[in-house]
Amino acid sequence: MVNLQQQMSYRGHARAIAVLGLPLIGGHVAQFAIGLTDTVMLGWYGVEELAAVTLAQSYFFVWFILGAGFAFAVMPMVASAAATDDHRRIRRSARMGLWLSVVYSLLAMPLMWFSEDILLAAGQAPQVAADAGDYLRIASWGIFPALLVMVLKSYLAGLERTQAVFGATVMAAVVNGLVNYVLIFGHFGAPELGLRGAALASLGTQIVSVVAVMAYALWRLPEHDLLRNLHRPDWEMMREIARHGLPIGLTTLCEVSLFSASALMMGWLGTLALAAHGIAMSVTGAIFMVHLGLSNAATIRVGNALGRNDKAHMVRGAIVVTAASFVLALATALVFFLTPEPLILMFLDPNDPHRPEILEIGVVLLAMAALFQLMDGMQAIALGLLRGLLDTAVPMVMAALSYWAVGVSSSYVLGFYLGYGPVGVWIGLILGLSCAGVLLLARFWLHTLRQVGVPPVPPGGAGDLGAGRAA
Repeated sequence: MVNLQQQMSYRGHARAIAVLGLPLIGGHVAQFAIGLTDTVMLGWYGVEELAAVTLAQSYFFVWFILGAGFAFAVMPMVASAAATDDHRRIRRSARMGLWLSVVYSLLAMPLMWFSEDILLAAGQAPQVAADAGDYLRIASWGIFPALLVMVLKSYLAGLERTQAVFGATVMAAVVNGLVNYVLIFGHFGAPELGLRGAALASLGTQIVSVVAVMAYALWRLPEHDLLRNLHRPDWEMMREIARHGLPIGLTTLCEVSLFSASALMMGWLGTLALAAHGIAMSVTGAIFMVHLGLSNAATIRVGNALGRNDKAHMVRGAIVVTAASFVLALATALVFFLTPEPLILMFLDPNDPHRPEILEIGVVLLAMAALFQLMDGMQAIALGLLRGLLDTAVPMVMAALSYWAVGVSSSYVLGFYLGYGPVGVWIGLILGLSCAGVLLLARFWLHTLRQVGVPPVPPGGAGDLGAGRAA
């Protein structure tokens, strides 16, 4: 039985994670709401448009998330430097994160500009591929501000200014929703632009976001002087960020591409299956944003504890954040099992003739989603913990094996070779996520944590500061 000091320590960690994590969770949910708004409003606009934006956003997100690895690398580096008030290292990390994001965006643009041809080569229906390409030729320009704002948010989160991250993202979600409403449907005298309107709204929102977040950083954190020597490359720091950022990006890409591959497979099964898949993924994706916020909190706390040489604090924080994710997964699984219809129907026009068929498929997919919520959350938390310790290379290999060798191959075999259709594709998702969850958790608890060469601090010692700094 743990003593009273340890109990207080765990309660302190819970409070600290709430103070740090809730704004991050809110920020991720608000960010997700930007894409969700496109999905919901285009679902009201038409099933064909819903299928196209599902495919387009999956394709965009693959390239976006690979580039976001540089931003994810900035977060633990800033958190660790903040523990020792190393302002120079904080500035160098953030500045070179911005540099790498711009370079990557330039390389990614052609892949999105010619997305229609790529999607056709991947076996998508000609009209869906054409509509998705039309959307991406506008929305693709948003990768520049989107990746820049990711770096700035990681910089602010590493400094534990998570309320600022939350505020900026909520503002962006509100702007996106309003502009979507005007441009998709042609309200208030604007032209009815449908898919193009959604793409313009997303692009405009990303531009507003990066301007707002940069203005906040320069105003509230003048001691870091982020724009000083912005034109000068810092090759040493750039290599360090790239060394961690590329494996992080590839790890996340492996996960995201598992879901993008499932969207492609659903497209082979027909427009209705793809539309139902898009709805189910939107619902489960909203819940995953909570796990992702907890994962970011884990990265920050582990990175900060590492910077302060406090291993005991690190271990207790890891236990608390893992338990929080586990409880959330159980609660959401229950909701998916008991009330799937209302969640699906909010995406569909009541007068849509295909509504019953999409609902029938979607209910089954949400039941499947209830099964993978647990391990999806666990693998997200494990990745956050490992990133806090800058353990990125081996987790990348584990992710590739889990998501592709297990997940994608199982989805294809079960969905097509064995003829289970949409259900088979989603069973493959479950298998891939479960494999990743087991391997990554084992990596953190049985290997990486034991390699940390810092002396443990006794329970109740300097590490038990609760939420005062949420360090």
